[in-house]
Amino acid sequence: MRRSRIPALSLSSALLVAIGFSAQTALAQQAPAVVVAPATIMDLRESVDLTGKVTAIQKVDIRARVSGFLEAVNFTEGQKVTAGTELYRVEDGAYRAAVQEIEGQIEAAEAAKEFAILERDRAEQLLTSKTISQAKVDEAHAQVRKAEGDLIRLKGSKDNADLNLSYTKITAPFDGIVGLTAADVGALVGPDSGALVTLTRLDPIYVQFPVATALYLTYRERVLKGEISGGANVGLGLPNGTEYKQKGTINFIASNVSQGTDTVTVRAEFPNPDSILLDGALVRVMLEQSDKQDVLAVPQQAVQRDQQGAFVLVVDASSKVELRRIDVSRNARGQAVISKGLKEGENVITEGAGKVRPGITVDAATAAGG
Repeated sequence: MRRSRIPALSLSSALLVAIGFSAQTALAQQAPAVVVAPATIMDLRESVDLTGKVTAIQKVDIRARVSGFLEAVNFTEGQKVTAGTELYRVEDGAYRAAVQEIEGQIEAAEAAKEFAILERDRAEQLLTSKTISQAKVDEAHAQVRKAEGDLIRLKGSKDNADLNLSYTKITAPFDGIVGLTAADVGALVGPDSGALVTLTRLDPIYVQFPVATALYLTYRERVLKGEISGGANVGLGLPNGTEYKQKGTINFIASNVSQGTDTVTVRAEFPNPDSILLDGALVRVMLEQSDKQDVLAVPQQAVQRDQQGAFVLVVDASSKVELRRIDVSRNARGQAVISKGLKEGENVITEGAGKVRPGITVDAATAAGG
């Protein structure tokens, strides 16, 4: 009786199918790869971002105080000038002449006073010999007082004339940057001519920003309870997205609330040696606690939420996944501050959470910098 034989080709095919099935099964049972980061104690000080406006500490319109034709404009528009720099000069011929005229009148008045004193002394001598009456002596005394009065009046006129002469030189009252001139050489200027140029002081400079009344009151209450310090670091974000290198100091908090916006106005002062901060610019004000605040935190992307609240997926020492409920007190600089539910050093999944579930084993790699 002949036995049937299975062809060698059929055996080979069956073996290949079995090997392939085993490979697929092994591949299906591979642990999914995830990225984890440890819960870490770090300095995450409480902070808040607000919108502020840059305001020059000093800004004035320079005006002419006497009338006359401009003889010189002694600055370049946009130039930095120091206090006392002559900006404009008004023709001063008429004002110098006025000073000289009054000086002559003063000399004449001094001579008149000396003569009146001599006449008074002579009258008093004659009165002793009863050569003249008391009325003449009284008149001589009155002439002396009149001469003294004339001299005082003329000296006052000279002071006024000197002041007007000094006004022909229009100078910078403080260090600053001059703007565009509104008058050129030869223009007739005077007190009614309006502003000739604007002078702005940019260093140091102020930044004013509104703080919501509720936020301000909460801050004050926490300071009084000792939960946070009263000091704050003040930084700025510039309109082009960069951060201003210099830090500021709060030097004013308004004592009233703006009724239209329900905010309290706060002002900080910043050094501005390179004139990077310009008057009127809008900036982002970053207020941060000055004292160190060590808290437990995980990357913000590790935190998930469902109907029951916030949770993270923790990978334990045996590489198994556990769902852990947590309390998040706040977020800061891309980190979630954990007040309950985690311990320092526990690893949470930051990438790949969508392909895992609690209870399975994963292939965990630590995030760069973790």
